[in-house]
Amino acid sequence: MQPVALVTGSARRIGATIVRTLHASGMRVIIHYRGSQQEAEALAAELEETRPDSSRLLQADLDDPDAVRRLAAQAVDAFGRLDLLVNNASSFYPTPVETASDDDWTRLVHSNLRAPFILSQQLAPALREQNGSIINIVDVYAEKPLSQHTLYCMAKAGLAMMTKSLARELGPEIRVNGVSPGPILWPESGQMNQDAITDSTALKRCGTPEDIAGAVQWLASAAGFVTGQILAVDGGRSLALQGS
Repeated sequence: MQPVALVTGSARRIGATIVRTLHASGMRVIIHYRGSQQEAEALAAELEETRPDSSRLLQADLDDPDAVRRLAAQAVDAFGRLDLLVNNASSFYPTPVETASDDDWTRLVHSNLRAPFILSQQLAPALREQNGSIINIVDVYAEKPLSQHTLYCMAKAGLAMMTKSLARELGPEIRVNGVSPGPILWPESGQMNQDAITDSTALKRCGTPEDIAGAVQWLASAAGFVTGQILAVDGGRSLALQGS
């Protein structure tokens, strides 16, 4: 029976590319979205044209812990099994220390850290049955801070440690790894100093969503002796950060 993957935040951008890549490899996919219903439906229709009955749509607000638990239950029910969880959904925006609010904590820490933990916790039994895996999308800023983004950096740093800790706790049946993207797609709200960031990479260019999706697919399907690792897919951006 074809394996099943749940990818959070996968209606568009990098998440949608991850879904397409996993689907092309033969997996059935569960597309999670919060507000991007039209994009999610269009993606599912595209996949269904290629292979009928190979996708499902699930909506949930990852800021709501109860909604995250419902999402986990619905994901298992969708196809009756789960082989891969990709915690991709993320909120990203600046939170200067003078103005950071409780709402910012909810939006940034819940989506980037609490929701991935709850999903991992709730889906561990189903993943264990399939000797499955969890892949968390981390960030180069989990190791080196980005100015005025303290809450985001804290959450991603927590996600990096969660990756390593769960690898110890959920092994040997479940492998847990991470992918840490560098400059791939700029935030939709824009980002300053794009040229400087690109120039700081060893490859002097941005990557593509396919670079991230390929790393996810490799960790999921061809890295059977790899767990507790965070793979930097950043064109060497982290080398510059280490030297700063």
